[in-house]
Amino acid sequence: MARNIRVIPAILTDNTATLEKLVRQTKSFTNYAQLDMMDGHFVPSHSFLPEDLAKIKIDIEWEAHLMMLQPEDHLQTLKKAGARKIIFHVEAVASLSKEISLIKALGMKVGLAINPETPISMFKDFVSEADSILFMAVHPGFYGAKFLPEVLGKIKEFRKTWFKTVIGLDGGVKENNIADIARSGVNEICVGSAIFLQPDPGTAHHKLTELAQAALA
Repeated sequence: MARNIRVIPAILTDNTATLEKLVRQTKSFTNYAQLDMMDGHFVPSHSFLPEDLAKIKIDIEWEAHLMMLQPEDHLQTLKKAGARKIIFHVEAVASLSKEISLIKALGMKVGLAINPETPISMFKDFVSEADSILFMAVHPGFYGAKFLPEVLGKIKEFRKTWFKTVIGLDGGVKENNIADIARSGVNEICVGSAIFLQPDPGTAHHKLTELAQAALA
């Protein structure tokens, strides 16, 4: 059976006006996005924060990727803003079980984000409780960070055991590596700069999607 795969635009900015512009731009070529939020503590960079979402109109479906400590402090705000899924970093919380329960209690889906060096053993007992696993192929916090190909080996290893789990990859995706990424076993590929820093983001998204799907043909 063919595996479905999709390219998800990842929106990252520290300016709410730019955020609104990027959301409108995304709506012109797809109906789903990932909004990346950084607190300057878990990662060194800052971005817009969950409370900023009340200032803009988000009329596409979206998930929140929280590169933040204490993500639980923001769950109510994100629920009110319309988030369908909360992706938090397993390295950023004291209790994975508690965090998952808090998110599910609010009726949102749960994604676990995994930094490049984090072993599968750290989160394997919680895979069945999550809706997806997001492997970071860069050290998080910056657009255009260096892609770490060894993460593809980790995904292949993970897929052998959890063959039904929705797997995503985030970071460093380009036209010249998306085929290898697609073949590693992922269902979702989150892309920032290779879409939004291109002359025509819609065309870039379409081309990346074509390359990913062709790799599975």
